[in-house]
Amino acid sequence: MSDHYSDRDVQREVTELEKTSATATRLFDIRLMIGGLFVVYGIIVTIAGITVSDANLEKAGGVNINLWTGLGMLALGLFFLGWLWLRPLAPPVPMSDGEEPPSE
Repeated sequence: MSDHYSDRDVQREVTELEKTSATATRLFDIRLMIGGLFVVYGIIVTIAGITVSDANLEKAGGVNINLWTGLGMLALGLFFLGWLWLRPLAPPVPMSDGEEPPSE
């Protein structure tokens, strides 16, 4: 059995790996992680603010801090998710042999 690959097999494998890499890059974009966590925690804290008791509200000086903090967290999370939706990451540009990556 020969371990020889044709150029076409190698090129196909490289193309598949580039697609997988681009998908993983978009999936693990930090804006998705931050936005998703802020939205989830914002929902939880907002619910806690909506269901606050009068005694707890009085302890906070009449300010429903959970409600305001939860709404702020929701707004920040939605900002990050909107930013991700409006400005998605560009797919990586394949480099030829010996080519240096562009400096930013």
